[in-house]
Amino acid sequence: MNDVITLVAPFAGWLAPLEDVPDAVFAERMMGDGFAIDPVEGVLRAPAAGAVINVPESRHAVTLRLDNGAELLLHIGLETVALAGRGFDARVAAGDRVEAGDVLIAFDLDAIATAARALITTVIIASEGYTLALDSLARSVAAGAVVGRVSRSGATVVDALVSDVGAERKLRVTAANGIHARPAARIVAALRPFLAEVTIHAADRSANARSTIALLGLGAGKDDEVRIVARGGDAQAAVDAVADLILANFHETAHASASKPVVSNTGPVRAAPGLAIGQAFQLRSADLDVPTDGNGVAAEQAGLSRALADTATSLDGAHGTAAEIAEAHRALLADPELAATAARHIAEGRSAGFAWRAATAEAAAALRATGDALLIERIADLTDLERQVIGRLIGATAPAAPVLPKGAILFGEDLLPSQFLSLDTARLAGIVTAQGGPTSHVAILAASAGVPMLVAAGDAVLAIADGTPVILDADRGTLSVDPDADALAEASTRLSAQRERRDRELAAAQRSAHTADGVRIEVFANLGSVADAAAAVSAGAEGCGLLRTEFLFLERATAPTEEEQRETYSAIAATLGERPLIVRTLDIGGDKPVPYLPMDREENPALGLRGVRLTLARPDLMRIQLRAILRAVPAAQCRIMLPMVADLGDYRPVRVLLDEVSAELGVTGRIPLGVMIETPAAAMLAGQIAQEADFLSIGTNDLTQYTLAADRGNASVSSRIDAMHPAVLRLVREVGKGAAEAGRWAGMCGGLASDPLAAPILIGLGITELSATPAQVPGVKAAVARFDMAACKALAERACDAQSAAEVRALAMEAHA
Repeated sequence: MNDVITLVAPFAGWLAPLEDVPDAVFAERMMGDGFAIDPVEGVLRAPAAGAVINVPESRHAVTLRLDNGAELLLHIGLETVALAGRGFDARVAAGDRVEAGDVLIAFDLDAIATAARALITTVIIASEGYTLALDSLARSVAAGAVVGRVSRSGATVVDALVSDVGAERKLRVTAANGIHARPAARIVAALRPFLAEVTIHAADRSANARSTIALLGLGAGKDDEVRIVARGGDAQAAVDAVADLILANFHETAHASASKPVVSNTGPVRAAPGLAIGQAFQLRSADLDVPTDGNGVAAEQAGLSRALADTATSLDGAHGTAAEIAEAHRALLADPELAATAARHIAEGRSAGFAWRAATAEAAAALRATGDALLIERIADLTDLERQVIGRLIGATAPAAPVLPKGAILFGEDLLPSQFLSLDTARLAGIVTAQGGPTSHVAILAASAGVPMLVAAGDAVLAIADGTPVILDADRGTLSVDPDADALAEASTRLSAQRERRDRELAAAQRSAHTADGVRIEVFANLGSVADAAAAVSAGAEGCGLLRTEFLFLERATAPTEEEQRETYSAIAATLGERPLIVRTLDIGGDKPVPYLPMDREENPALGLRGVRLTLARPDLMRIQLRAILRAVPAAQCRIMLPMVADLGDYRPVRVLLDEVSAELGVTGRIPLGVMIETPAAAMLAGQIAQEADFLSIGTNDLTQYTLAADRGNASVSSRIDAMHPAVLRLVREVGKGAAEAGRWAGMCGGLASDPLAAPILIGLGITELSATPAQVPGVKAAVARFDMAACKALAERACDAQSAAEVRALAMEAHA
């Protein structure tokens, strides 16, 4: 067998490193090493001779086993699995033999380019034990041109592993949930570039740091001390890579800052809020039968490899919360300890299905043995992947999603993420599970979809007959089975009132917002994607008050190019029509580290080099972003906003740079440049800043934590953080006053702007633009219309004179009653 295989370009196009792929799964090599090509023709060819081992039903990818045993995944475009095969014509099938240059897939280049997120195609080494050596990158290549070689790692790996060179570090885990599924997956991904053997120790337990399953079984929680030990030629670098992840809280700021549900020892626990009335529907899933004995080690191992690859490919194209869960599932599918356990059973003569079920069962038992409730919730993920992989192994199609009756309250022992995603949420009123926990992945999905959910309700709920009337009140943590007429009437009244209010608000939301006496108040939306923009327009948003651009910069190895940024901003602007678009410049810092912006670790990132401070230190990034914004957004629609400004010293250099870039691009007229008021200093100097800035917009999330000296990521002081606190409202009053005196407008894009209860107070304090989450736009507009300016000002003064946030909220609720 030839250990070294020459790879040729599978089609003509631009040859690029994986770092240029705008998807963290590929760019960070979570699936393996490789390269990318942006194609200029619609024919994918074999880059080397080998056997076809998989072509998914969506026909957007193909996996080859080369003659040296390496498995090569060729994946056309990004998020193309969602096209369900449209535009793709597979010319090969599993089992076919191909030579270099043979056609694998023909595809409609123009149609795919229009429908997919991007056309850039990845070529990934999907198996361990192989090394990729590439010729020069960042160049145009013809189909069939030599691009590199893939070889067995051979002695290089062995030498690294047996080396006496070692390294070790001790540190404490400070992430809110410890080493759970996503952090474990990220540790595994971080170690891919290294050859050293790495083990993590916690108390009397140890785990292979390259195994997600082993890391979960470690049971390392918040504040636990861990010891990272590595041996091999690159041991120190490997240890440092893991340590940096732990010190950065695994880059999980958003999750760490979320308030953790309180779990009681009795009765059901709220996993997703809401109230629902419906009929019980029991979800019953049976395990698929698998043969005990196999048909030979080679055949069973090959079958398992194909099934794992197919399942991993099926996870492509997820967005938002589902994408984060898919990341953790991919890591489990590639877990070396699961693979080793399955391989052991196959070597003993068992079938691939039997072996995979046994491997996941052993891993589940290890997680259960930790006694950690959060880790035990991950058993559902193993069960989900067990069923998906076995379904592919035995050729069984995925079981059809259950046909839910309208208003179904779904009951089950537990619910798997894939099962939830297959449900018709239009007919689903709520979910109750006997087991599970409030931080399970399916609980996160339910909350994101607005489906009320109770978990840990006990086995008794599995005996509730289908069709039984049920009241699910997740907010109160109660479940009423076969309630009497009075209970049904009371719940129905509450639910009807909520729905009628939402319907009225949505129907009126397409009209511009005015107070009861006709004063114009703009109600915009906070956005982070094209999908958000579409939702905002449907909800009646009159523009975008905050476009978060950091989503383009995070979870990748290199900064986004000017063209990539331009395409994204342009798509969002087009979705908004002619509505104003306020683009916030890059707002990251030490709490959101990125590999291409090396920064020293900061004791308090919230007070460190972040926001405009960072971009002033890196004017090259600022210039590229400003150019992309001005090229993408029509001048009449465009407004730009700077985060974390303290005074005019932060504003003036950017104004100069923006004017320079405008002149370079031939943009006529002054592009409005505003300031995000997030620091008490900026609030107190609002009058000065407004003399030069074109507008002010308050970010209440940071302003509140800085004003009240309470870290919004610290659960022990989270109850103190309330933007309705009189001290915060007095700063808002200063901003409204300073803007008005300078003839500028003052808006708010922080969390408080999404609270209809706060709307009249904010208007009374001089805020004339409120930017809310898209879902809250109708409610905020309705609140604006209920009050005249005199009432708003009177309520605002009473709020500023109050002694606590609770007193302010009581005043606001009384005004809304």
